[in-house]
Amino acid sequence: MAKESKKEPQELTVEQKLKALFQLQTMLSKIDEIKTLRGELPLEVQDLEDEIAGLSTRIDRIKAEVAELKSAIATKRVEIEVAKASVVKYKEQQENVRNNREYDFLSKEIEFQTLEIELCEKRIKEFSTQDQERSAEVEKSTVALDERQKDLDVKKGELDEIISETKQEEEKLRDKAKDLETKIEARLLQSFKRIRKNSRNGLGIVYVQRDACGGCFNKIPPQRQLDIRSRKKIIVCEYCGRIMIDPELAGVTSDHKEEIKEKPTRRRKSAEAN
Repeated sequence: MAKESKKEPQELTVEQKLKALFQLQTMLSKIDEIKTLRGELPLEVQDLEDEIAGLSTRIDRIKAEVAELKSAIATKRVEIEVAKASVVKYKEQQENVRNNREYDFLSKEIEFQTLEIELCEKRIKEFSTQDQERSAEVEKSTVALDERQKDLDVKKGELDEIISETKQEEEKLRDKAKDLETKIEARLLQSFKRIRKNSRNGLGIVYVQRDACGGCFNKIPPQRQLDIRSRKKIIVCEYCGRIMIDPELAGVTSDHKEEIKEKPTRRRKSAEAN
């Protein structure tokens, strides 16, 4: 008995479930409207942040390459000085050789060191050209980075301004939505969220409009309309899969009945005219 009394407050009638779902839908739609106010700004901010991160990584990588090139140039310059010193030493030794064999050996060493100097100078020119190209890339990327950072600051400012204007309202709506979700059974809530996610306009529950589904506007058979108005079970549209609710429960006044009343009046007037 004690367990049953605890369960009773949590159990809702179908009518209460539908009403709670429609209220939840209304709040979620308002949150969607707030997100729409932000437009593409969040995506633009994210894209700019990704681009800035990519440019920063690129600049760091190129700077590391430039540092390696400068180090390689410095190494080659040292090798040139060592080779030049060797040439001087071998030329001095040539003056004191005892035979042609020693002279030829020293001549080959001088030739080899001379070729080493030429090769090092060639490498220095190549490395210097690459250094200039990489340095130009760093400068170009840095300019682009500064421009993107300015764009990001502007976009973030706009986004922060919109968020600050709607933050309190959005938080209140989210709190109310969470509170409502606790009152709806898990399976129904999960189905509602799945339907809402799959629908273009984000509507998971709609009210009947002019004998048609308020989501896809397909006609609803009379018997199904009676089932919807009876509020005895959850009815979904056989075309779009949205949960359907009658306008009265949704708190919407329909002018459909007034239109039906007008038609006989027009017929009566046309009959009198005849």
